[in-house]
Amino acid sequence: MVTGPGGRVLADGAVLYDGGLIAAAGPRTDVEAQAGPGVPRLVFPGGTLLPGLIDSHVHLVLDAGPDPVAGLQAASDAELYAAMADRAGRLLATGVTTARDLGDRGGLAVRLRDEIAAGRVPGPRLLSAGTPLTVPGGHCWFMGGEVEGADAIREAVRRNAAAGADLIKVMATGGGITKGGPPVWQAQFTPAELALIVAEARSLGLPVAAHAHGTEGIVAAVAAGVDSIEHCTWMGRSGFDVREDVVDAIAARGIAVCPAASPDWRGFAERFGRERAEEMFGRLRWMAERGVRLLPGTDAGVPRAVFDAFVSSLEFFEHIGLDPAEIVDLATTGAARALGIGGDTGRLAAGFRADLLVVDGDPLTDLAALRSVRLVVAGGRPVSPLPGAS
Repeated sequence: MVTGPGGRVLADGAVLYDGGLIAAAGPRTDVEAQAGPGVPRLVFPGGTLLPGLIDSHVHLVLDAGPDPVAGLQAASDAELYAAMADRAGRLLATGVTTARDLGDRGGLAVRLRDEIAAGRVPGPRLLSAGTPLTVPGGHCWFMGGEVEGADAIREAVRRNAAAGADLIKVMATGGGITKGGPPVWQAQFTPAELALIVAEARSLGLPVAAHAHGTEGIVAAVAAGVDSIEHCTWMGRSGFDVREDVVDAIAARGIAVCPAASPDWRGFAERFGRERAEEMFGRLRWMAERGVRLLPGTDAGVPRAVFDAFVSSLEFFEHIGLDPAEIVDLATTGAARALGIGGDTGRLAAGFRADLLVVDGDPLTDLAALRSVRLVVAGGRPVSPLPGAS
């Protein structure tokens, strides 16, 4: 049983959960004594028990096909909601018990979040950003979050908050799936506008995630005080433009960076150019060495970023030099802390949510073990078949 960060384990551990919370966690003999007779037991010799995984960047409204935007635009809300529920179930089946949805249409992810929390739909705990803010015709304008001017910005933030959003998402630069939109390196908001978005969100108690590929947008997002930067690829008009002082500021201010490495990151490297891709990949390792907190996320929903291959995205971090135990930390305790939910999930301890994953083998030495799922429990609800459990 994985008992904490840094590869801490118990050789013969157990968890007792009651309802949605962990009642006890520790050596199996101690936990069994607290359980008493008549409590159902599941035993997985040779398996590993660890906290449920956290995917910090998904888009449940997108279908991961060649043209997910066309699919989104063609679907009715009812069709889209049904598809989102199916995708949430696929995340859950792979051991993801928490996911941060960073952009939907019409509040559908908030609705799905509440249905999952009520136990009416199987899925991971969702943190929803609602409708992302963008400029007219900007990246992901088709989700309905176009704003122009200070008043429209304030109103959009307040509207998302009133609809129940858990955080605010802003498209600080252009993005790849928006045909005819600004290029990925181009900033979409002024520094003053980004500062206004953060200030308005803060007044409502909400964190801010900034999509930012371009350096100008990254610099403005850091100055504004966002909580996380998504992608953070340091693109300029004619190549990469890394600012070492800004990287140090990201680390000093505790801003998390989610590379949103697709499960198809190997294919991306081939399409983007292996040499350029390796330069980008190596920079993330360098940022981590300088103290930047990295967040695992799949960008699930964009082309080739499917909803049932989180482990492939985790293997990206192994590619850039992290060891499996460090990566398990990133996907559990580290992600929970960075997303502001470290007080109730990401660890196996009494009082925490019963978000549990059992796999065959030892993922602290071999990430591939995370593909051998035996049991998933999300908020105290067992959701996975149990082949071979005794």
